[in-house]
Amino acid sequence: MAMQLLSLEVNGRPHQVAAPGSALLLEVLRDQLGLTGTKQGCDGGECGACTVLVDGQPRLACITLAASVAGKQIETIEGLSEAGRMSRLQQAFHEQLGTQCGFCTPGMVMAAEALLRREPRPTEPQIREALAGNLCRCTGYVKIIESVQAAAGGGP
Repeated sequence: MAMQLLSLEVNGRPHQVAAPGSALLLEVLRDQLGLTGTKQGCDGGECGACTVLVDGQPRLACITLAASVAGKQIETIEGLSEAGRMSRLQQAFHEQLGTQCGFCTPGMVMAAEALLRREPRPTEPQIREALAGNLCRCTGYVKIIESVQAAAGGGP
């Protein structure tokens, strides 16, 4: 399989990665860059555990070819913290008990982050819509929604 050299900007840092043309973004992030916060779930774009931001928009890394995002801004859950401190949204998930097993949490947080960037004070229906592509098998989503509301300053 022919390898290609990809120039990726991940969490604000440039990376040069040699990968086959069929390499998925998820594989490159986890296996080559060691960014294991992005989770491998369904491998078919159905669960949202692998959600990252590409140019600020949520994207499923398990169905995105790495070559298709060369030259774009890629953000993973690891990129949200600043100087080793959790972001406002990450802190809200922690404080509002928005995580259970934690497997879906990185994808949920990244989808919510994209929402909060475009809509700083979202309504509950907007939050539900933004998270509709992210599945959680542990909760009824109440604490997840409360976490996003808290990060937006209107939560419980």
